[in-house]
Amino acid sequence: MEKLNIFTDEQLVKMAQEGSLTAEEFLIEKYKELVKERSRSYFINGGDTDDVIQEGMIGIFKAIHSYDEEKEASFRTHAENCIKGQIFNAIKGANRLKNQPLNESVPIEEDDTFVWEGENPEDKLLLKELMGLLKKNFSKQESQVLDLMIKGNTIGEIAKILDKPYKSIDNTMQRIKKKVMNIF
Repeated sequence: MEKLNIFTDEQLVKMAQEGSLTAEEFLIEKYKELVKERSRSYFINGGDTDDVIQEGMIGIFKAIHSYDEEKEASFRTHAENCIKGQIFNAIKGANRLKNQPLNESVPIEEDDTFVWEGENPEDKLLLKELMGLLKKNFSKQESQVLDLMIKGNTIGEIAKILDKPYKSIDNTMQRIKKKVMNIF
């Protein structure tokens, strides 16, 4: 991969757009630090620093596949715009009221008992029953994704654990959110 240093970013993008995974991986690795730098000052409601970085990395991926050298902008400029745009869209999406139930969800420990700061056993029981009600309305994949999400995994991590495409997990999370909203 070090041999790719002799190419410009624009040449590497063209190679990636023509199907070179090596060129694509090289660009993603090259711009990873830029993503981390741009991600530092942002926060996604219900997420953590890794979620912001993940969104920025999606921005890089989109930049590689949407870059048009005829638009007279350097790839770096295009990449910075795609990173910011992806992060802003994620922040806006997380701040929508329809996402509030999942953003404020209660984490569950490995043994399926609720982590709760209060001592009220009635609240604990109510929350456990609520999770049971929710899971009855979910498919097997939706239940798996919900469990992994509650344990703090990002969409990318869940995709790797379940060996599914990122978009498939993202779509599953959207279905979960819709079902939660319909239940309430």
